[in-house]
Amino acid sequence: MYIKVNNKKIKILERTKKLDRFKSLKFVLEKIDYGIKIPKTHLISTYFFCQRVDICITDKKDIIIKLFENVKSEKKRLMIKSYNIYYLPLNTCKYLKIGENLIIKEK
Repeated sequence: MYIKVNNKKIKILERTKKLDRFKSLKFVLEKIDYGIKIPKTHLISTYFFCQRVDICITDKKDIIIKLFENVKSEKKRLMIKSYNIYYLPLNTCKYLKIGENLIIKEK
């Protein structure tokens, strides 16, 4: 799965298993050039992330509800209206806008 942002394709890995959701981007030291999708969740957690990330929160139809740019490690938030949470590489969210549809391409 890919998302299209600013004429670039960013590979998205979907994490559905409990252990995979927990690990997501924890303890990843190399630069992130892909994104992580965590479906059906309301909790944003960046504990033990080794680098800053952008976070995009969408509803069931992948319409962007909230964007967080340059989020550092050790943060936790509860988003009641969220359905999908995307952890994206740094400086990705500056090309997205609240209310627009996230363009998702299947392989």
